This record gives sequence, C-alpha cells and structure tokens, in this order.
Amino acid sequence: MVKASGVYLFIGQDSISKEARLKKIKEEFLSKGIEQFSFDTLYAKDFNLKQFQERLLFFPFKSPKRIIVIKNAQDLKEEIRDFILRYIKKPFSRVLLVLDITSAGYDREEKLEEFIHNLTRYAQVIRFREEPRGVDSFMLARQIDLKKPEYALHILNQLYRNGEKPERILGGLRYSWQKYTKDPLEKRKKLKHLLNCDIDIKTGKLKADFALEKLIVKLCCF
Repeated sequence: MVKASGVYLFIGQDSISKEARLKKIKEEFLSKGIEQFSFDTLYAKDFNLKQFQERLLFFPFKSPKRIIVIKNAQDLKEEIRDFILRYIKKPFSRVLLVLDITSAGYDREEKLEEFIHNLTRYAQVIRFREEPRGVDSFMLARQIDLKKPEYALHILNQLYRNGEKPERILGGLRYSWQKYTKDPLEKRKKLKHLLNCDIDIKTGKLKADFALEKLIVKLCCF
C-alpha cells in the first residue's frame, strides 16, 4: 500500500512531542514569517463537512503547502470520517492534512477503531507515548456490551485489586454508555440498571461487590 504523502496520522497522548513534530513539519512546508496564512487548526467537534471541504480548497500563500491540523480527530462526525477515507486515497498535492488522535482508548468503539485502521493504510503514521493501558471501566463496559460475563467479572475483580472504588467503576460505566451507546432505548435500559445498582449500594440493600456482579450478569443477558 502506497502511503499518501499529504496525510499524517498522529496517535498518542504526548502533546509536547506532537507539537515538536508539528513544528518541524511547519518549518519544512511553510514560508517563515507568514506561516499563519497557510495553517489551520480545527477541532473535530466544531466544524461540519462543508466547512472542512471549503478549507481543503484554499490555496497556500507563498508556501509549498497548506497545512490543516484536526485536533481530537477521534471525535469526527461519521460523514466527515467517510469523506476523509475517500480523500486520503488521492489527497490534494497542495494540502498537508494532519489528523491528531488523542484518545488512548480509541479501540473502545468499533467504528472508530475501523476508521483508524483504514487511515493507517494510507497515511504516514506517527505514534507518540500513550497513557498506561491497564484495565479500566471502559474495558469493563466493552466486555459487557460483547456479552462476555466471565471476562467482565474478571476485569471487575482486577479493578478491585487495583484499588478502584465501586462509585468510580459505576461512574466509568455511566460515562462510557452515555458517550458510546447509540441506541436510545438500549442506553436508557443500561442507565436505569446502573441507577438501581447505585441505589442498592447507597441504601445498604446490597453489598457493593455483589451489587456490581449482579449488574454485570444482568446487562450481559440483555
């Protein structure tokens, strides 16, 4: 697979190293003193497809390239993702596109994981330091969604051994499902069971470890 010379994919959490690499790219492709006229920084949640397409049509000003950086690219809208996957197969020669993935847990959402995998087939990939990838509530939510109670319970026990509190585990599950569960009915059911579990713990009706185990088994049987 021939990589697209006009597309970079930054993956990782090390913002200092990212800025240093971006500085080198700007020094190589932008004329000194007028860099701002050929450089754009966009944030994934703040623009739509039409606005992005318009930026791609702009020409660089007295520089070899126009650079467009998309921050938090893991948050791109689906229609923009689809467009980018088509675009990177034949990018504009005058544009250098930098997609900055900042989420360490980008593989927690299947569609996003597939998007990044397809990007790596064409883009120049630069990986930066990631945050530690130990078990967490997002991984627990993922196994529950996959209907794997044994592995989900194993992760729960590991979280306990790591010193995680039940309220933090519940908070992580709530955040994960609010953010990544697309079906409104499924989301309501999950959050309702989550709330009932929280009430059982706070009122002393059930011990926290048993309440969480009960919640996991119930949700895996949806």
